[in-house]
Amino acid sequence: MPLNSIKQKLTSPLSLSPTFGILSSVSPTNLTAKGLNPNVGDIVEIHGNQTTLGIVSSSQESSFHITPFSFVDGHKSGDKVYLLKSGLTIPMGDFLLGRVINPLGEPLDQKGDFPHGSLFPIINPPISALDRGVIDEIFTTGIKSIDGLLTSGKGQKMGIFAGSGVGKSTLMGMIVRGSNTPIKVIALIGERGREVPEFIYNNLRGDLSNTVLVVATSDDSPLMRKYGAFSAMAIAEYFQNQGHDVLFIMDSVTRFAMAQREIGLALGEPPTSKGYPPSSLTLLPQLMERAGKIRDKGSITAFFTVLVEGDDLSDPIADQSRSILDGHIVLSREMTDFGIYPPINIIHSASRLSNQLIQDEHKKGTQKFRKLYALLKENEVLIRIGAYQQGTDPDLDEAISKKEWLEDFLKQEEGERFDFDEIQKKLQEILLK
Repeated sequence: MPLNSIKQKLTSPLSLSPTFGILSSVSPTNLTAKGLNPNVGDIVEIHGNQTTLGIVSSSQESSFHITPFSFVDGHKSGDKVYLLKSGLTIPMGDFLLGRVINPLGEPLDQKGDFPHGSLFPIINPPISALDRGVIDEIFTTGIKSIDGLLTSGKGQKMGIFAGSGVGKSTLMGMIVRGSNTPIKVIALIGERGREVPEFIYNNLRGDLSNTVLVVATSDDSPLMRKYGAFSAMAIAEYFQNQGHDVLFIMDSVTRFAMAQREIGLALGEPPTSKGYPPSSLTLLPQLMERAGKIRDKGSITAFFTVLVEGDDLSDPIADQSRSILDGHIVLSREMTDFGIYPPINIIHSASRLSNQLIQDEHKKGTQKFRKLYALLKENEVLIRIGAYQQGTDPDLDEAISKKEWLEDFLKQEEGERFDFDEIQKKLQEILLK
């Protein structure tokens, strides 16, 4: 990937170290250098037949490893390595709204360069536990099944778990269009290149107002895919610190972890479950815990999509993500087969903060809806083959009589949006029928 514009911003006699190191070896995935004593995480610039940015990923007594942001073609042993004093930073400001950028803060939308301004680091520590505010405000998405049955709060972290082709992108677009947050930050990590314009024009209806889109496609280097997520989170934090409530959506955590898997294995880390090195798992909380609500400031309400291979929710990335997040929305391939969209499996989904946010009447309605729907699914085969005799179980009889209304509540057209009060009213109407 050409990095000309970012080099113009970062490369100057004042930003480069006065001394330089030398590349001692070049492999397809990383570079080894000597002659400097950098810290892990420092940004370096390699000068050879081409100029490349990289990050110091490991350090030994007399050498250090560099993971490049682009690819290693054009470099050889003996190339000079300079340390960048500024570290990895991107420009921040309201000018980012409505723009599509890459992880290094370069515009991808051909709408012109950004004005010169302050540069902010993209790696920041998560919110301190005692600085977090209590999540006590409801976050509305305009989606019946989420707001009614999986109610979320401002500052909550939710996961969307699904296999490929089940409808994650469609649901993401519905959440972005349905929420009333003033700032929206979307990270598309490891997606196919063609899916980016499709997401903008089909799922977002071409409306990027108050939205920042950070893109690192599947053909980008693993480091670009990894830091794309951190760049997007840093942008969300910038607006949060100004007092805004921010919606953060990332697709997908799995490809973010896969990028770290490539980096970790290239550095010699031992593979664990499904080939993921330990750093892939430790990286997830470093990103996810940066979302939340800060006392006397704004909030970041985050939805992270997790691609589960073969619809297997015991996948190590899915399992680790569930343990960090404040709830999970599971999309069902079976429901798409029956034409129920969005295909949210209410039985297997949960919001850990729902009971703290909703009133008692709403809570009772949610519990009864779940009970009736679970009874329907549990006895579905018996009902279909006619083996169940009406009158045997009063609760199941009620569930059967309300089957059409229950399924209708879960269905929603892509362009529809419902107010929270309207959703509560529909839920009570179903249960009182």
